[in-house]
Amino acid sequence: MKLNIIAAETAKVNDNKAYALFFVKESIQFSKVLSAKGESQVESVLKGIKEGPFEDLEFLEIDGCNTFFVDAAKERGLSALDHLRMAAYRLAQKAMKRQVPCVSLFLVDAADEQFKAILHGLYYADYKFDAYKSKQKENFQVTFEIVAGDRAAAFKKITEEVAVEQKAITLARNLINTSASDLYPAAFVEDAKTIAKYTPGLSIKVRNMKQLEKEGFMGHVTVGKGSSHEPHMITLSYDGTKFTAGKSAGKFSSAKSAKRTSRDHLVIVGKGLTFDTGGLCLKPAKSMPEMISDMSGAATALAAIQAIATLKLPIRVSAVCCLAENAIGNKSVLPGDIFKAKNGKTVMVDNTDAEGRLVLSDGLAEAGLIGATHIVDLATLTGAMVRALGYAVTGFFSNDDDLALKVINCGEACCEKFWSMPLEEEYADALKDKFADLKNTGSDAGAISAALFLQEFVPENTAWAHWDIAGTAFVTKKWKYTEYGATGFGVQTLIELAREMGQSE
Repeated sequence: MKLNIIAAETAKVNDNKAYALFFVKESIQFSKVLSAKGESQVESVLKGIKEGPFEDLEFLEIDGCNTFFVDAAKERGLSALDHLRMAAYRLAQKAMKRQVPCVSLFLVDAADEQFKAILHGLYYADYKFDAYKSKQKENFQVTFEIVAGDRAAAFKKITEEVAVEQKAITLARNLINTSASDLYPAAFVEDAKTIAKYTPGLSIKVRNMKQLEKEGFMGHVTVGKGSSHEPHMITLSYDGTKFTAGKSAGKFSSAKSAKRTSRDHLVIVGKGLTFDTGGLCLKPAKSMPEMISDMSGAATALAAIQAIATLKLPIRVSAVCCLAENAIGNKSVLPGDIFKAKNGKTVMVDNTDAEGRLVLSDGLAEAGLIGATHIVDLATLTGAMVRALGYAVTGFFSNDDDLALKVINCGEACCEKFWSMPLEEEYADALKDKFADLKNTGSDAGAISAALFLQEFVPENTAWAHWDIAGTAFVTKKWKYTEYGATGFGVQTLIELAREMGQSE
């Protein structure tokens, strides 16, 4: 896919070009004249929709111009912005299939957020994962001509930002879709090192099995010791407080401004089980292949901080990737084993398939050690959340109302749905163990019990949100702009959260 933004009110007629008009019931969205004949064409379209309307992706010649008609309100349950994403996604797919060299979109009247939504939709259509196919075929390259008028400069800036965000989303999706035999903890570490090396302002610290054990990060050790692939924990750091907040992020700030923006430190903690057999509490064979996605939290954290650093957002951000493989071996953790966590609390492993919360206990401890003021942890953690909210909505828990509201609002801006779940203390007693301080499973409300367990490891006086992305990170049937596999859910919301926090300082 190629983009060409032109500072004009109209576009020249070209035989190799098609035009796209977004319609909603009886109105044409964002449409100016197409050519010298454009005014009559729009009148024809409006008349046709009043009598019709046109069908979604109908391709007609009107007044000598080939035109796609794109329904911008086709799906149920989506926001207005997500409707535009889906409309652009379908348009791009259709244009590639028909091998249309150029499609003009008349977006002079589009608001910034509407233009951004359309761009994301176009990019999503260009994604495919065929690394393991014996025959790989390139997508047909369509040039999308954006008729922007006097909005051209602003649209070019948005285009640059969307390209960075989509690069991060593609990174996360590719990592998640990669076979676990190719992406084990040490391989993930090498990918992260490469990203840190080529992303200005991003540094990395890696702990291997020996260092984790020495420093008392025993959640990783407990989960990963049964595998031939040793666990690792990565801490990536970015300090954007030298940049000013606002639309011109990327400019150096004064010392006074740098001091002003240095209070918040957002730490993203991602669960990175590169494969999860369930350990000795073995998973059913039917669900096992999907466990390549159990490192979605770590992949999302890595992708988000790469984009945040590239965009030079004016905030301090770190990402902690908790990497292990939960395999069966002669050193595997046994049900009933007890270990001491980094914060000193002892944990009895009641179920070896509730392993994600054990590595996250280390990640939360690390977040406290590096001075987090705000923590977002994200994990494909519980089947209970999938049963509660399905594949379209991420349930999350938070101990801070302001952070919770930011998550919801940022998600809405990014067309990612979040639902606030209760940290119901009535279930907390079920986590108590007869011999240890805690056990890693409760008796009721699985997703809530998991969140209550994690809360035991959140540093004091720290705003925290836990995202359970078990349903939204990976799908086995078509959902919005994903045919199958990793969705990239959460990358954009994390970037937007960092942007919002940086601007509000």
